[in-house]
Amino acid sequence: MSDETPPDFAPDYARARADFLAAAQEAGARLRTFVLPGHRGPDGGELAVDTAYLGPPGPAKLLVTVSGTHGIEGFCGSACQTRILLREGVAKAATGPTTGVLLVHGLNPYGFAYLRRVNEDNIDLNRNFVDHDAPPHNDSYDAVHGTLVPAEGGEFASDELVANLTALRERLGPQHLQEAVTRGQYRHSDGLFYGGQAPAWSRRVFETVVAEQMAGAAHIGYIDLHTGLGERGAGEPIFRGGRDPDAHQRARRWYGEALTASEEGTSSSTPIVGNTATAVADGLGAGSRLTAITLEFGTQPGPQVLLALCADAWLHRHRAPAEAVRSDLKQLIRDAFCPGDADWRGRVLRRAREVFGQAIAGLADDK
Repeated sequence: MSDETPPDFAPDYARARADFLAAAQEAGARLRTFVLPGHRGPDGGELAVDTAYLGPPGPAKLLVTVSGTHGIEGFCGSACQTRILLREGVAKAATGPTTGVLLVHGLNPYGFAYLRRVNEDNIDLNRNFVDHDAPPHNDSYDAVHGTLVPAEGGEFASDELVANLTALRERLGPQHLQEAVTRGQYRHSDGLFYGGQAPAWSRRVFETVVAEQMAGAAHIGYIDLHTGLGERGAGEPIFRGGRDPDAHQRARRWYGEALTASEEGTSSSTPIVGNTATAVADGLGAGSRLTAITLEFGTQPGPQVLLALCADAWLHRHRAPAEAVRSDLKQLIRDAFCPGDADWRGRVLRRAREVFGQAIAGLADDK
């Protein structure tokens, strides 16, 4: 089977989940499932976060990969987990007497199933891991919200939205606009990159996984799989943490000069707050080490990705979920977060294989 085989990327959430679970069982992984209450998929099926673990009980070293933090981005992350880590045997080969591999699949199953980046409450899960009693609101977002999420009903006005977004970009500049939009905001529940007002269900599940399946490890290599930013198909490793003083330099040794950091202005991502790596860092015991990255696969230029997000926000404000998921407008967000061409998908798999190998080697070299 070649890297370019389209079936590695499932056509829908139900198939992606079934493929992952089958591959995990074939690999002899220990499975655990957390079912999302009160919601079903477009096909009426179950929505769940699934974890698969290979390795000894209580590993000292642990490689963790996460897919679907941003729902629809899970098509890419799931393919990388299922194809490379499970079916190619990379995860099993990485285990040892003190080393385990944990795969967290479909962390935002609702968004995955309904082709949304956000969850069942319009929450951006990767902005939800904050103190909601004192959320770090991004005041700049207030000034752009009305353009991003117009209040008018009727039919979707693509040309008008494109013109308004272009004018906004020209007025603010691309960098300032990206920072205003993507940093995370906590006042507009119908808006983009909304971090919520309380811990989301997926956050609570993830914190349980951290406490029960990660917290005992002395060193965690953490990779959260994402799409939508950066050079098309490039696979940018973005430093996301580790609170010991050597964490950034250690990540540089693992991932080389390709490693970027939002806070240093070297990344396609502007600084964000409330991401999943925060929960891992918070859940580790004293003296434990975390080497965390987001592995970000670029898809389209930023203006097209933003248009897709605005179109999807409009769609779900004006249509019921079951109707929205069948809309032709969904092709915009599919193209923005999981392009269908074989070249992109082949590049993703090759790069993910390389980065997984770097993380495994880094953990193995850790003393």
